[in-house]
Amino acid sequence: MTDPTASRRGLPRWVLIALVALGIGALAFAIGRFSMFGAASAVAAPGTTSAEAGFARDMQVHHAQAIEMAMEIYRKAEDDEVRALSYDIATGQSGQRGEMYGWLVSWGLPQSGGPLMGWMAGTDHAHGGHGGGDGEALTNAELEAEMGMATPAELDALRAATGAQADCDFLALMIRHHQGAIPMSEAVIDLGSEPRVLAVAQSIIETQEAEIDRMTSMQQRLGCTD
Repeated sequence: MTDPTASRRGLPRWVLIALVALGIGALAFAIGRFSMFGAASAVAAPGTTSAEAGFARDMQVHHAQAIEMAMEIYRKAEDDEVRALSYDIATGQSGQRGEMYGWLVSWGLPQSGGPLMGWMAGTDHAHGGHGGGDGEALTNAELEAEMGMATPAELDALRAATGAQADCDFLALMIRHHQGAIPMSEAVIDLGSEPRVLAVAQSIIETQEAEIDRMTSMQQRLGCTD
């Protein structure tokens, strides 16, 4: 997608991207729900403890934070390439999030379920809290960290940052965020069978691996340091 640099008179660009993201999410929800309608009548829909349901729930949580960070940097990015990437992330993941919401509706399942990543237990992609070890279960904050998500303090720092520092903070957070999404997508491909879910998961892997490479190059160009 391309960043719409020209904004309507009287509307800041970040407001426009918010409206675009909401519209894409709503459209994807409709597509996600009705594209599953015919299939659900012929094949049993995934159950509430299925990998597909767990993936749809957890990736919606994951995508929501990516969209939040992307919209935050979009309105103040100093670098044009960072701004363009943030637009792509916000709109692309809004569409996927809306579609995942629609899947759960079409399957007759609640939008929330068990603990984060619980559906990944016993797989090669399981994170520390669900790897079958003898330790205590991780807290929700620890699970979010395993998913590569930013902490509240990191989000506050991103909101407060300006200029090149904001661009670099965003890139560091989003690279880690993407790195957390890839194992989740690989796990549902290994465990699931719903064709549309597997296709979206594969798309996430390919897109986010490419974006990690792109963001790493941006970090080098901008002289970002850890």
